[in-house]
Amino acid sequence: MLAGILHWRLHLIVLGATFVIFPLLGLAMRPLSGTALAPPLYVGLLFLCTLPSTVQSSVVFTSIAGGNVPAALCSASLSSVVGMVVTPLLVGLLLQAEGGPSLNGVGTIVTHLLLPFLAGQILQPWLDGWLQRHRRVVGLVDRTAVLLMVYGVFSAATLSGLWSRTSAGSLLVVAVISGALLAAMLAITAIAARRFGFSREDEIAIVFCGSKKSLVTGITMANVLFAGASLGLVILPLMIFHQLQLMVCATLARRYALGQFARGVPAARAARP
Repeated sequence: MLAGILHWRLHLIVLGATFVIFPLLGLAMRPLSGTALAPPLYVGLLFLCTLPSTVQSSVVFTSIAGGNVPAALCSASLSSVVGMVVTPLLVGLLLQAEGGPSLNGVGTIVTHLLLPFLAGQILQPWLDGWLQRHRRVVGLVDRTAVLLMVYGVFSAATLSGLWSRTSAGSLLVVAVISGALLAAMLAITAIAARRFGFSREDEIAIVFCGSKKSLVTGITMANVLFAGASLGLVILPLMIFHQLQLMVCATLARRYALGQFARGVPAARAARP
């Protein structure tokens, strides 16, 4: 774990992919706004590109694939903490031209995300024993909380008439763009890991941590930053991207584990069924 914490080169690659390359790709899609995509859907794609990495699935897929699990855990956790401040700043800067939110939501996001995180870390020495003895209950509460958050967003979107205002063609366009975005980031992170001379285990951690986005963090931030706006349309690209990243990365992790991923094969190609 200490080696994972001190693996600063790996963390820089992941943070660069998450908060630099992803937003740049989002900006490159600006011509689609108002043409192939409704402006709120493009705002959702750009918001997606500013989010931090997800911790749990990144670590799980890295473990399945035989990668550097301590480094993945530290890198994804660092991304989540940094994202609590960086994501609202990026959203405010990148979405000003799209009529996006101001930076006033940073304090609220810190209150909702950073303070509970810090409280958990401080209380861990006293709570760890109880949590370990009741792992099933804690896991059930964790999964139920995530399910309720997603259900709340879907319900709000349904009540606002999202599905009647969004055509099947628009959903297909968002799915195709999300798939292309995921494939691009899988390829970019894999190529970057090899160019900078990382080991296979480190490459796996970089690919899975640098290509993912957190649904839970995204929903929490969207409820603060886009309150009163077309929240359902804004969050829709994230929900589609989340499902795609789980399916594609599950396939990719199995192929890594089976040794089917040669160092000369791009990650996006190796993920194909």
